[in-house]
Amino acid sequence: MPTLYIVPTPIGNLEDITLRALRVLGEVGLIAAEDTRVTRRLLARYDIATPITSFHEHNRRSKLGELLDRLTELDIALVSDAGTPTINDPGQDLIAAATGRGFDVVPLPGASAVTTALAASGMEVDGFVYVGFLPRTKSKRAGMLSSLSSEQRAIVAFETPHRLASALIDIRDTLGDRRIAVCRELTKLHEEVFRGTVSGAISHFANPRGEFTLVIDGATESSTTGDEVDALDLLAEAKSRGLSARDAIAEIGAVTGVSRRDLYSRWLELDA
Repeated sequence: MPTLYIVPTPIGNLEDITLRALRVLGEVGLIAAEDTRVTRRLLARYDIATPITSFHEHNRRSKLGELLDRLTELDIALVSDAGTPTINDPGQDLIAAATGRGFDVVPLPGASAVTTALAASGMEVDGFVYVGFLPRTKSKRAGMLSSLSSEQRAIVAFETPHRLASALIDIRDTLGDRRIAVCRELTKLHEEVFRGTVSGAISHFANPRGEFTLVIDGATESSTTGDEVDALDLLAEAKSRGLSARDAIAEIGAVTGVSRRDLYSRWLELDA
């Protein structure tokens, strides 16, 4: 039975594609692409001549039946403009319909702006919450951020250049001036990763350009307990002994019971 392949494509640098993805793109009978112009550039780079058709937000209902009919005859690869299809991209309807009719659906691993940004953030991330693009309007954006105010895991979001400034202000006003990594144009020529506070990011990106992925530090305890005050003193003492952050946090966490996340935040305060 023919197969629908979910094929990730580079988020910027065209070299960031797997050998398996290139093989599948060259072997399938048809590629369903979010933007055929973007995908043709990738195919041209690797001399792949597979036929291509558009499948995007505005035509997915009209094209769904056609693609399912083609899937009875040949393998199809689903690709988006960048990264993994269905992650803030169309494709869910096709996958659901294909599985519902009994076709094999095979996902390939590959590039993702989410995990790339997390790796570049420099934060200690034990878990994260992915929220996609932040809401466009201020009221809805503030509402979403408020719902995440006590979330202790890192928060990952996408943002556009024309909304970045207002989004950063809302993040600061709603979540506080916590740590953030603002990743711009990941893997592209003008890649940039800002690491600092939200206020610092607001000042830094006075004229934002490109695509942005935000990694916002999770919430910590709002009050400082006696144990945490003692922990800060112990961290300072451990730092003076030349211990690394990892060793100091392990040692002091065992003594005080303060969480690793809170200890790491206070370790950073020593460098501020």
